[in-house]
Formats: sequence, structure tokens, C-alpha cells
Amino acid sequence: MWHQLDEVLSLSPQSVLEIGPGPGIFKAVATSLGVNVETVDLDPELNPDYVSSATELPFPDNHYDCVCAFQMLEHLPYNQSILAFKEMVRVAKKHIIISLPDAKRVWPYSFYIPKIGEKFFHIPKPRLLQKKHLFDGEHYWEINKKGYPLKKIFIDLKKNNVTLLKTYRVNEFSYHRFFVFQKAKQLTSVIKNSQ
Repeated sequence: MWHQLDEVLSLSPQSVLEIGPGPGIFKAVATSLGVNVETVDLDPELNPDYVSSATELPFPDNHYDCVCAFQMLEHLPYNQSILAFKEMVRVAKKHIIISLPDAKRVWPYSFYIPKIGEKFFHIPKPRLLQKKHLFDGEHYWEINKKGYPLKKIFIDLKKNNVTLLKTYRVNEFSYHRFFVFQKAKQLTSVIKNSQ
């Protein structure tokens, strides 16, 4: 949750759309910090602001400053999750933030350097073969399972007129990988304005 809030707040958005709000904790905390967050979900029992499919969002183009989905896209079959991401990009003015499960096993390490602080890093655990993902009633796919290498995910997501600003695994729980994207046309206008 801290990383979700940190990434969104660092962009200073005026409006945020969260897809798949779960119990609503992100919205509650972000709203208390002055961020206007609206939610959308297919399940009306979760009390989203809008009931809708993530693959057909009921909003005009460029409607929200930031659109996010945390640990949600893997709950859709892979091709549908790419369609949902495309919809996220369509309704976002500037940024798209997602987190996904990364199944590649790593050993987390950290060390402290005086006057610099604590530094975190991950060492991949050796594995001869990628493990095949079996649908568990929740996840249809996960990064670094057989057929879903990280490189493929990068390529498929970046086809949607976005630039990847950063990706990282959460130090405290390396199963979560964050991606922060910016709409490509937004980058173009920033470059033009700086000349």
C-alpha cells in the first residue's frame, strides 16, 4: 500500500482512477491526503464509484491524470489484461501505474552505508526452467511464469503509446512488481515546450 500511495502522490495528480479497488483502502487513504480518487470494478458488492468492465471503461479519452490498477490485471486472461491496459492508457491524461505479480524467485538483501542510507537489491535464485502457471481460481498468469517472461510483458504493454518511466520489485515483498508509465504524446509536448 505504501508504494501505491508513494507512486501516485509523487505525480501530484488532480484526478485518479483506480481499477479494481478491492476493499477500498487505497482510495480512503489517498482521499484523506487530498487526492481525488474514483474507482471502477465489475463487482457492485465492492461499492466502486462505477460498475464496469476494465476492458470497456465508461469514460472519455484523457479523462484522469493518473489511472492505476494494483495486482488486478493478472485476474484477467492475458489478452484481456492487455486490452484493459489499453483502456487505461486511453482514459489517462498523463500516467498509468500498475503492479503485477512477479514469480521469479529472488533473495532480497540490504545494506547500510553511513550518510547514504539503506540500499536494497535482489539476487535471482537459480532456476533451470520457468514454471508453468496453473490457473488457481484467481490468477490467469504471472510475470516470469512459462509463456510470460518479463521482456514479453514490457513489449506488449509498451505497444500502447506509453513510455516506461520505471519498474521495480517491492523490497519488502518482491512478488509485487511496479510499472510507472507516461503517455508518449505527453512526453512529446514536454520536449517541445522545453525547446
